[in-house]
This record gives sequence, C-alpha cells and structure tokens, in this order.
Amino acid sequence: MDPGKRKFRRPVFFPFLQKKFPKTVDYICLCGYIKIMKNEVKFFRGLADETRLKIIWLLMLQEELCVCDIMRVLGITQSKASRHLRYLYNLGLVTDRREGVWMNYRLAVDPESHQGKLLKLLRETLASHPEAQSLSERLQEWLKAKRELFSKEATCVC
Repeated sequence: MDPGKRKFRRPVFFPFLQKKFPKTVDYICLCGYIKIMKNEVKFFRGLADETRLKIIWLLMLQEELCVCDIMRVLGITQSKASRHLRYLYNLGLVTDRREGVWMNYRLAVDPESHQGKLLKLLRETLASHPEAQSLSERLQEWLKAKRELFSKEATCVC
C-alpha cells in the first residue's frame, strides 16, 4: 500500500455509540489532543499583546516587580497594568505575592517545561531588540531612583 494513502485506525472507546454518533466519538477520541493545543494557543495569545510581552520581558530582567514598577517603566495606568498581570496570572505565567497593600509579581514558569524553553528562546530573541534594551535601561534607572528617593522601609510607592 502507498504510504501516502495509509488508513489509520482510530481507537473506538464506545463501539455501541460509534454506529449512531460517529462524529461525537471522533471528538471524544481527540479530546486529549484538542486540550493540549488549546493550552498552547492560550500561551501564545498571552504573548501576542505588546503590553503583556513587555511585562514578561521586564519580569525576565528582574526577579520580582511591583505593579508600580511596571507602571512607571511602561508608562501605563495602574488598572491597565493590573489587568494584564491578572491575564498572565490566569495563564499560569506569573505568580503574585501581597506585601501589605502592594502586589509583587514574578515569573512562575518552570525553566525545564515546554513554556520555559519557549520563554528562554524569547529572552534570547528580545535581548538584541532595541526597544527591549530601552525598556531594560528604563527599568534600571527607575529602580535606582526608587532606592534613592524612598527609605528602606517603604519598598514601593504604589
């Protein structure tokens, strides 16, 4: 038989349903694959937004950042920063930690996972990008100014 015309036998878990509802059984058999692909689609959708991509880049540069740090560096409002951070949190890309009234965020992806490897590739790609370098410089300037202006007790200015 020609390899291009090989017929694949699909597993039938419910033979009595296969006769009456063949499309339903096909969907049930493929559910595992559909779920995996949906997770990947959600991951890439999370990175498809420019603001979220910039936030991920900032979190790659610094272990942990407060919402006010992200606001100052990106020049966005607190509600917009929080909305994008919550989106990333719901995807499982970041974790949050409350410190009094301040919320701190950090990356939550295991470096050995598939998403971790993709983020590593993204970091290598963005490292030479001029806008990413500009964000890196702005972040360092802001953190330096923040340390100079505020006492050791007040770690955030939100």
